[in-house]
Amino acid sequence: MALIFRIVMQSVGLLLSFLGWILSIITTYLPHWKNLNLDLNEMENWTMGLWQTCVTQEEVGMQCKDFDSFLALPAELRVSRILMFLSNGLGFLGLLVSGFGLDCLRIGEGQRDLKRRLLILGGVLSWASGITALVPVSWVAHKTVQEFWDENVPDFVPRWEFGEALFLGWFAGLSLLLGGCLLNCAACSSHAPLASGHYAVAQIQTQCPYLEDGTADPQV
Repeated sequence: MALIFRIVMQSVGLLLSFLGWILSIITTYLPHWKNLNLDLNEMENWTMGLWQTCVTQEEVGMQCKDFDSFLALPAELRVSRILMFLSNGLGFLGLLVSGFGLDCLRIGEGQRDLKRRLLILGGVLSWASGITALVPVSWVAHKTVQEFWDENVPDFVPRWEFGEALFLGWFAGLSLLLGGCLLNCAACSSHAPLASGHYAVAQIQTQCPYLEDGTADPQV
């Protein structure tokens, strides 16, 4: 029963990590980190991502323009690009490492301690991936709130608001964190059956001399 529960925990943790990794990649390239609605022209909607700015018009559709220079971007967008790439890389490594540590995988069945360490390492990498995804998303959201409530900007000037990519990024980061927690919990719980197994073997070995001599066990 404990083995089944551990395998289920490992599978759910790996699925959550995989889901968070996919959503993190989508968040990186989605041009909807910020939305700008124009009150004067409701048929026009501006969006901004890490790589480009897009405008959606009812007659023309969506048109996007890439940013000309990386150094000309605001600091939060420059750092967000780097951190999101780092998050995607760490998430991939976490999935790869933790996959080899699953109990349902028959590779390395005799090296249970190595598989447990791989599972712990995969969980830590998923944690790191989730944190590096939450930091840029939260930073851009914080700057958006600051600019929205800036009293130095006149009221008639349009202001950027939260885009769909921010909520997607938050969900991706939380999925990676939760998946890493489940992987580490499954790895820590896999150590207890080993200890009880060694105790059972040791107890049998202490009873073997009495069985060989044909005498009764003094503990009985």
